[in-house]
Amino acid sequence: MSNDSLSLTFAALADPTRRAILGRLAESQATVNELAEPFVMSLQAVSKHLKVLEAAGLISRGRDAQYRPCRLEPAPMQVAADWIVRNREIWTERYDQLEQHLVRITNDKKKEKES
Repeated sequence: MSNDSLSLTFAALADPTRRAILGRLAESQATVNELAEPFVMSLQAVSKHLKVLEAAGLISRGRDAQYRPCRLEPAPMQVAADWIVRNREIWTERYDQLEQHLVRITNDKKKEKES
């Protein structure tokens, strides 16, 4: 897998557990134990998900004595959203061109049959 930030973001967002964790962190910061509560998996498994999210820059972990809260870091998601918006315009234009081409082909075939 590529180590560029956009690839890391999309790879992290590809997993439903990680998306659920991000959804929870969008509400407020939380500890690993708090994040693990709704899942039927070990704390170690949740920690692995958190490491992926942290490597992608989507979360950060603080330290307050023994309390280590995880926080959402929205900047990488904004970069991904911006990329999607830019490319959606390109994809839409290409689909429109394809549709026009298919209409021309269909019309040409109709004309050939009528001749």
